[in-house]
Amino acid sequence: MPSAIAIKQVPGKPGEVYYPLEKITIPEPQPSENQVVIALTAAALNHRDLFIRQHLYPGTAFSVPLLADGVGVVTATGTSPSAKKWLNKRVILNPGVGWASDPEGPEDPRGYRIMGGTKHNPAGTLAEAVLLDAGELEEAPVHLSDAEAAALPLTGLTAWRAFFTKSGNAMPGRNILVTGIGGGVALMVLLFAVAQECNVFVSSGSEEKITKAKELGAVGGVNYKEEGWEKTLLGMLPAGRKWVDAIVDGAGGDVVQKGTRLLKHGGVIVSYGMTVSPKMPYLMSAVLKNLDLRGSTMGSRKEFSDMVEFVKTKNLKPVVSRVIQGLDIGAIDGLFDDMKKGNQFGKLVVEISKGGETSKL
Repeated sequence: MPSAIAIKQVPGKPGEVYYPLEKITIPEPQPSENQVVIALTAAALNHRDLFIRQHLYPGTAFSVPLLADGVGVVTATGTSPSAKKWLNKRVILNPGVGWASDPEGPEDPRGYRIMGGTKHNPAGTLAEAVLLDAGELEEAPVHLSDAEAAALPLTGLTAWRAFFTKSGNAMPGRNILVTGIGGGVALMVLLFAVAQECNVFVSSGSEEKITKAKELGAVGGVNYKEEGWEKTLLGMLPAGRKWVDAIVDGAGGDVVQKGTRLLKHGGVIVSYGMTVSPKMPYLMSAVLKNLDLRGSTMGSRKEFSDMVEFVKTKNLKPVVSRVIQGLDIGAIDGLFDDMKKGNQFGKLVVEISKGGETSKL
């Protein structure tokens, strides 16, 4: 039977506990009519996986494989034509279910259910195999390695919706600020916005990360640890457009306060996360400037398909920070340590197998 990595229950309060990893055995997948079995070749971490280990994520479960990002090869299918067509193809996986195409949000009354580590979805990608509906697959872009393909789904989908669907400024010549560059979503927003010929600016607490972002196409960057960084950013903006059109942010904190000084009247802040704190102030100064604060999380199946097609057309490559080999608990813990410390620039990837060959555990 296939092996997988899940969290092991130990005593502790949410936010104080840090669940250890353990190897588990999962049932041999048996596809029904429209299901497929994918032999996973690589999977990637997201911040939600760290929150799950800290019991800070809704529905945390102890018998479900971790991770929502994955790539692999379809090794078995159900009897339907829509399932059979995927046999032997290399695919990437839509990271959640329950949201087909509504631009406002999930249609399913149960909400959007992301793979990995919770009771809301039995599937997870930190495993040798996973069973999914055939409708949740996209053919992996041929120009991407397994590590790059595994890095794409969740961050690509989140970035796509935040930038293209929610920002209202995904068009050439617009000034876009991407905060906290170095994380997977922020880097995908950078890549998408550069491909759309926007003027992209970034913020980070690391000069090294700002330099790397410029190499990826950012026009400029500021260190948010420096007092008055917003004034420095205003000085970087192009002549004739001395304002920011949209901010895409995953930190929260004082982004609204800074946004009132940077954004045009009617400008947009898209918030896809709040890593600083689960609360942030919305100020009267933002009201007087007609600023929009728009929450954005994940995306629909249609948005996932659109995102993958854009990546193929523009030949984009997700940034991978580090790759480890096999379902090795010590090595995977090292990736989680990178995330806790904020050391990464790009995605943290587990290469599970080579071309469908099972990893040695």
